[in-house]
Amino acid sequence: MNAAAGRPNRILVVILAIIGVLAVAALAVVFSRGEPALLDESTPQGVVQRYSAAVIDGDEAAATAYLTETARTQCVDFERSSTENLRVTLVSTTERASSADVRVLMVVSNGSGPFGNSEYETEDVFDLVKTDGKWLIDSAPWQLRVCTNRGVKP
Repeated sequence: MNAAAGRPNRILVVILAIIGVLAVAALAVVFSRGEPALLDESTPQGVVQRYSAAVIDGDEAAATAYLTETARTQCVDFERSSTENLRVTLVSTTERASSADVRVLMVVSNGSGPFGNSEYETEDVFDLVKTDGKWLIDSAPWQLRVCTNRGVKP
């Protein structure tokens, strides 16, 4: 009778051990995800990814390198909203011979609201042109716009 009583306890221990191993494996996957893989810089979506990352990181010099001359000089100085809680996700890319449209989803988190995290999302488009064999951004969504001619007023 003692052997039979010990068997359910062993099965329970084995089941709990398996659950523990699965929980540790799941946590390892979640915490080891890291940054998303960089897309090829010679593609429109790769340019948008690098530009967006530079703007979010506050590196306007790096971001400006991905802009056309028109985009660098034809903007009006404005107060850009904070990019601290901004997440940008690729939706689609339409590539033509000399131009491309990269549609992105932008999600902004505003801390917590009365029912949990308050956030909103919007879709917008980057317009790119191919200049000397390189993709450059000709127009960016206002949330990610860099204005290099701050002293110039229209």
